[in-house]
Amino acid sequence: MKRTHVTAALLALAVLGTTAGTTGTAVAATRNHTVTQVQAQTQVPPINEAALNRAIADLPAPDATAAEVRVGGSAGSWHGVAGVRDLRAGRPAREGMRFRAGSVTKMFTTAVVLQLVAEGRVALDGTVQEYLPGLLPADYPAVTVGQVLNHTSGLPSPKLSNDFADVYATRFKAWTPEEYVALAVANPIEFTPGDWQHYLNVNTFVAGLLIEKVTGNSYEHEVTARILRPVGMRDSYLPGRSVRVRGPHNRAYQVVPEGFPGAIRYGDAHVVDMTETSVTSTWASGDLISTTADLEKFVNALFKGEIVPAAQLEPMFTVPDVKEYGTGRPAVYTSGMSRLELPGGIVAYGKTGARYGSATGVGATRDLSRTVVYSLNSTDAKAAGQNQRGLGVALAAFAR
Repeated sequence: MKRTHVTAALLALAVLGTTAGTTGTAVAATRNHTVTQVQAQTQVPPINEAALNRAIADLPAPDATAAEVRVGGSAGSWHGVAGVRDLRAGRPAREGMRFRAGSVTKMFTTAVVLQLVAEGRVALDGTVQEYLPGLLPADYPAVTVGQVLNHTSGLPSPKLSNDFADVYATRFKAWTPEEYVALAVANPIEFTPGDWQHYLNVNTFVAGLLIEKVTGNSYEHEVTARILRPVGMRDSYLPGRSVRVRGPHNRAYQVVPEGFPGAIRYGDAHVVDMTETSVTSTWASGDLISTTADLEKFVNALFKGEIVPAAQLEPMFTVPDVKEYGTGRPAVYTSGMSRLELPGGIVAYGKTGARYGSATGVGATRDLSRTVVYSLNSTDAKAAGQNQRGLGVALAAFAR
């Protein structure tokens, strides 16, 4: 059974589509790019509802048990749901299910920091050492807030086991943000801040701690009061130390080897239920619980400048002029999102996220002619490689 995950390329294709006969895939930004104003977009193709329906009609399938997709924007809209809520009872999935949004959370954390910049309470060129004294080792160079937001800080990642057996055994462990950052910065800084880009959760942990220090309130309170409530995201929340998903939701499953403790049979494979799990290990980098409708509200409000004022919003559409650490490829991450280019000159911005059993994506053209939000109950959401199912879906769904 092929097991794959949704990539940034899939998100770009889902947002923007392609023309009939096109076989190429979405291309991540091949040059560093700073956006100074909303630019005219190449016209997006019409929504092919029949193709979208066909694309998710066979769920549940080996690679995913359920999916919900919302396509919107000024060029039209479409909603689709397929699959099952749980494998044991086989109840059908339905619209409005809550899910763990994973790294899409980073968009919210970044937006709150930029609100604080707009309020004059934080400066992007101010240092972590200034705002959070003692958090970083004394021998670390100065790291700015802006570098934390766009992942050019050089801060290292904690050395944690990636073996799923270890993850499963510790799935209810409660981390504090300070504990996570301390474990990370026990390692040497990776590079001189500002020289490279390395996308790591530690950056958004530091951003979350910055929010708490500057406001005097919890990270959860600030995101709720500043974004979730004003935008009307009534089905979204930050769970804190709770391991449960409140309200209606699909079960989240991770594929495992035969004989794995607690596994159930699923076709020719075996899975464990990862619906209940601690998200403190991702906190401000990945703990949001939401719905596709709520995330659609969010991306529209964000891109319109209703969450972060226009002047302070630009970092979310700006890729720093550096290379990716370890590969030498051009950087693609902005502050909180990724920038992606498609053949034909269409550009998309958005964010994907993955928790075990749940893959999520949010994105749009900057002029909001096309938006997309998807939730996929992937059976191997964190696996390396492209989601061939999703890539095929996008190519078919947006063909003329």
